[in-house]
Amino acid sequence: MMNITSQTSSPILLLAAILVLAATYVDGQTCKPSGHITGITPPPGQCNQGEESDCCKTGKQYTTYKCSPPVTASTKATLTWNSFEAGGSGGAPSECDNQFHSDDKPIVALSTGWFNKKSRCLNFINIHGNGKTARAMVVDECDSTMGCDSDHDYQPPCPNNIVDASKAVWKALGVEESDWGDLDITWSDAN
Repeated sequence: MMNITSQTSSPILLLAAILVLAATYVDGQTCKPSGHITGITPPPGQCNQGEESDCCKTGKQYTTYKCSPPVTASTKATLTWNSFEAGGSGGAPSECDNQFHSDDKPIVALSTGWFNKKSRCLNFINIHGNGKTARAMVVDECDSTMGCDSDHDYQPPCPNNIVDASKAVWKALGVEESDWGDLDITWSDAN
């Protein structure tokens, strides 16, 4: 009888272990949410909706992350559009150098885990998408831990898999302006 029970429970335990591992690696991600932020509607005129940015909504729960998927030679990400200029959708000056930057330069912000406490500041990454490659400098963090406040232009926290790019990056990848927004890409640290 004991043999039958242990033989029956082994496949069940194995299946349970596989399901736990699968949940951990959904879409190649190995990090889990770190919490939530409850949104508030920004005061009038306080959320710049340029470059298809969203504004927080009162009562909506936004997921936060302290980590991002592991960086590889071909890290999957979503490319989004950001303005790094004064008055642009990026809000405050760039985290790396406390300056605004021209959108005509190929520059990016990375999700918090990839930004890695400024370790990639002013370094270059290679971005592969739309059948082309672009090289861009990291100048900012796309904050995955905070949002829905004045410091973040009342925008939600960034997902943990974002490369937020200037228009120069989108142009270098040959994407028509009408299609700028979200693009599946891969990226890697440049040598």
